[in-house]
Amino acid sequence: MPTIVLMDVSLSMTRPVSVDGSEEFQRKNLAVHGLNMLFEHMSSNYRLEFTALMAFSSLWELLVPFTRDYNALQEALSTLEDYDKTCVESALNGVNNVVQQEWGSSCPCQVVLVTDGSLGIGKGSLRHSLQTLKQRGDEKKFPLPFPFPTKLFIMCVANAEELQMTDAMDNLEELLRLSGGDGQIFTVEGPLSMKSVQAMFGRLIDHAYSTFHAVLHCGNLSSDVQVFPRPEPIVVDEEVEPMPRTVSADLEIVGFIEIADISSPPVISRHLVLPTAVNKDVDEVGTGATDELEEEPSASQMAGKSPNFCVLLHGSLKVEGMVALVQLGQEWYGMLYSQADSKKKSNLMMSVFDPGPEPLPWLGKITHLGPISAAENPYGEDDSKSPFPVQPQVKRSYAQNVTVWIKASGLQTDVQKILRNAKKLPDKTQTFYKELNRLRKAALAFGFWELLKGVADLLERECTLLPDSAHPDAAFQLSHAAQQLKLASTGDPQYAAFDHNIVPMHTDFSS
Repeated sequence: MPTIVLMDVSLSMTRPVSVDGSEEFQRKNLAVHGLNMLFEHMSSNYRLEFTALMAFSSLWELLVPFTRDYNALQEALSTLEDYDKTCVESALNGVNNVVQQEWGSSCPCQVVLVTDGSLGIGKGSLRHSLQTLKQRGDEKKFPLPFPFPTKLFIMCVANAEELQMTDAMDNLEELLRLSGGDGQIFTVEGPLSMKSVQAMFGRLIDHAYSTFHAVLHCGNLSSDVQVFPRPEPIVVDEEVEPMPRTVSADLEIVGFIEIADISSPPVISRHLVLPTAVNKDVDEVGTGATDELEEEPSASQMAGKSPNFCVLLHGSLKVEGMVALVQLGQEWYGMLYSQADSKKKSNLMMSVFDPGPEPLPWLGKITHLGPISAAENPYGEDDSKSPFPVQPQVKRSYAQNVTVWIKASGLQTDVQKILRNAKKLPDKTQTFYKELNRLRKAALAFGFWELLKGVADLLERECTLLPDSAHPDAAFQLSHAAQQLKLASTGDPQYAAFDHNIVPMHTDFSS
């Protein structure tokens, strides 16, 4: 899970703080001290994670793009400059742009906002941004919530009493709520000092960046491992009394299966698994079960002469092209596999399945899987054929494919397919009407009358854009199809019957 750090470099961060009655520091100096502590921890325990550094005041600037080089991050902190007033909204827009450009909208990201709690003044201040939330159009929409999963951690270089003297805490809590509420606000306990700020960042590390230690078992073999990032508790909605379920510290391998049989299963999260004994020395090598490393030694070499089961497992899975099914808790499973980080580096990864006895329907219940050396080999005489997916005994009534639009991209693809065939009329007449009727039936089933009207308008527009060299039959067919869709969009039973199909218009050109 990548992290992006937002550092407030406004003038309010230059306010002096008397530390231990001797030397005076700025709040910015205290914040830099805390961030250096965070980066040092991540360089030792989370060095495979990507981190970016942004500075903001009324504008924002990406100082260090997403990187694993924590020395570069610390060097950028030492050269921070001071700017004008605070504008949190501008910084959040910057986060949105940077993360989506680098990771898209599906990768979860942690945002660490470091500030002194000053909201800014006038237009652009956090107070003004939150007060005008309901008065905005789509073009000037507030950046929260982000389009990607986010955890927002707000680090205030101020104590709670100072923040509560104004409405700063209320506004920061509202900001956290808008982000989705999956985060926390940290404040300094007691007077401002190096130790109190260090303790605040220590609480952040314990909450979001602590290591997860576990023991990986396989029969009589075992190995101490660390899992990055720390697996989050899962709440199962189907249970009568939902309780958060956590990954056990004892990970038990229950079997091995070929990659082709498990394919690309749906997973909740992915994690890096490292042997505890070599984690302090491993740098972007993972469990290092590769023998072609030249510049950097593998984890097996780093482990010295002592055997390590985790390294053995990684090498075996990579060579054999298999995955290991691992039990994470009661009726909760995942899989271990080798993933190439580059041509010369690979890591042992763990993917977490949805809780339940049957996370992958085509395998059936995990507890019902048995060894190949059973009385009856499920692969049969021909080892090249897989027994998966397991065929159900009763034929399902919903086996026929139906049109389903879960995301906007699916609907857009179907509409574009119709328009592509429309441009190739009359050669693609049959395909055009086939796709048109498929979309028509789905729209009628969902009661999506507006879609029929919208596609009809698109077809009429395509008709007006036909070049002079187009076949005359193309204009007739487009006009006919558009008219039939408009009639169906009215809901008239004569034209909106589900079983009715739009047939091509017979013309003198369509013999």
